Amino acid sequence: MSHVRVLVGTRKGAFLLNSDAERKKWEVNGPYFGGWEIYHMKGSPADPDRIYASQTSSWFGQMIQRSDDGGKTWNPVGNKFVYDGIPGTHMWYDGTPHPWEFKRIWHLEPSLTDPNKVFAGAEDAALFVTNDGGQNWEELSGLRKHGTGPKWQPGAGGMCLHTILLDPSNSQRIYIAISAAGAFRTDDGGQSWKPINKGLHSKYIPDPTAEVGHCVHHVAMNPKRPNVLFMQKHWDIMRSDDAGDNWTRVSGNLPTDFGFVIDVHAHEPNTIYIVPIKSDSEHYPMDGKLQVYRSRTGGHEWEALTQGLPQENCYVNVLRDAMAVDSLDSCGVYFGTTGGQVYVSADSGDNWTAIVRDLPAVLSVEVQTIL
Repeated sequence: MSHVRVLVGTRKGAFLLNSDAERKKWEVNGPYFGGWEIYHMKGSPADPDRIYASQTSSWFGQMIQRSDDGGKTWNPVGNKFVYDGIPGTHMWYDGTPHPWEFKRIWHLEPSLTDPNKVFAGAEDAALFVTNDGGQNWEELSGLRKHGTGPKWQPGAGGMCLHTILLDPSNSQRIYIAISAAGAFRTDDGGQSWKPINKGLHSKYIPDPTAEVGHCVHHVAMNPKRPNVLFMQKHWDIMRSDDAGDNWTRVSGNLPTDFGFVIDVHAHEPNTIYIVPIKSDSEHYPMDGKLQVYRSRTGGHEWEALTQGLPQENCYVNVLRDAMAVDSLDSCGVYFGTTGGQVYVSADSGDNWTAIVRDLPAVLSVEVQTIL
């Protein structure tokens, strides 16, 4: 019977949470790479046994790990990157003068069809791809060489390329988002890129409607409707119905529209989820109440989901890659907190339970549906 595997990256290692068929009983495995920051883990849609992880240390730098057996064993693979045509043996940029510093990999996005092909988003903002399972990486330098590059600025967490979305209906189309530059799209497999920020308004930059410079926190889509995108930016929930060419605000009746995470129901393309936090200076839930908000109308109308979540004295945050959905018939929704809790709702958000508590601060949550 189908079950799920939840991939959790934390400040102090990686954890794999395996469910029973009802998603009620859970086996917690880990930590893997104990003591290392695991910024992101993601499984290959083409091979349920293939998982990639971004492993980072301030002392030892950055490494990509790969598992070929569902996370039971791991092998380091990612230490051969070609950065703007310059080969290196380590993912840290090793002292060669360059205006772009390479600090870490924020996001890994495996190909929808090839388990050996993976895209990687770096800080400072650059996009890499491997075609051999992580042994060698090449930069898709057309993005970083876009004419707007000098106008990009780091957000509070650095100038990170944190979102990569692959269009299942068009293998040449990729969406990415950078903090703080905005969202971009390629229609030719990464050779050329265009900013897709029309309709965004950011009062904290000199030109609030500029082509680039917006602090986008996360972008999500339902694969069945890839032209419709939802965005959580630095204030504002946004929606695009034309592949990012134009955006409209859909914050509706939310008590606050600041947050980091956004995701879309697996079977209902108009159902979206966010976790609002109080403000850009107070990164915790309003009134100490942890609430997920759901819109079944693609924005504008929102409802608070609180059943099973702490409603007093809760001051955790939910980071940009720390929410995911599964593809089972009753869509499961998952998120992790900086307090080390990982929550699941097996009924699309109506009721929540904690799978595990007291992990290190959660940086990312992804889900594999195992058939």
